[in-house]
Amino acid sequence: MEAEVLPDEAIAAQIHWIRGQKVMLAHDLARLYGVATKRLNEQVKRNGNRFPEDFMFQLNEEEWSNLRSQFATSRSWGGPRVPPFAFTEHGVLMLSSVLNSERAIAVNIRIIRVFVRLNRLLQNDLELQLRVERMEGRQERTEAAVGELFEAVKQLLDRPTGDRLRIGYRGGDPL
Repeated sequence: MEAEVLPDEAIAAQIHWIRGQKVMLAHDLARLYGVATKRLNEQVKRNGNRFPEDFMFQLNEEEWSNLRSQFATSRSWGGPRVPPFAFTEHGVLMLSSVLNSERAIAVNIRIIRVFVRLNRLLQNDLELQLRVERMEGRQERTEAAVGELFEAVKQLLDRPTGDRLRIGYRGGDPL
C-alpha cells in the first residue's frame, strides 16, 4: 500500500506555510488519499466537531489568490474555484479517523513523518540561526572593543609632546 504513495519529497512539496502554520490543502490530500475532494470535504463537514480552527481552516480569497499565482494555475485549468480547506498537522491526523480506509491510514503515517522531519529541520535551522546571532553579537562587541582600543592608542600617539625634561647624563656630567 505504501508503495503507491508519493515519495516524501513530493509530499513535502505539498506542504504550504499559511497563517504562520504548515498546512496541506484539501485537494492535495484528497489526491493522496485516492478520493475525490468533494468526498473529503463531505466527511470533514459531517465530522465538523473533530476539526476545530487550529486543525483546519478555509483560505480567504487573498490567500487562495496568492497560492494560485505561485503555481501559475488559472481558473480555466479546472482546479478548485473556491478557496480550499487547509489542514494543519493535527487536522491531517484527524482525517485518518474520518477517512477510515487502509490507504488513508498509510498516507497519514507518511504525511506525519514528513511533518515531523520538517519540524526537526526547522528546529535545527532555528538553533543554527540563534548560534549565528550570538556569534554576530560577540563579533560586534569584539569589533567595538578593538575600535575603542585603536582610538585610545591613536589619541596617545597624537598627543602633543611639548618640551621634554631630559633625564640622564650628558658627557658624564649630571644635568
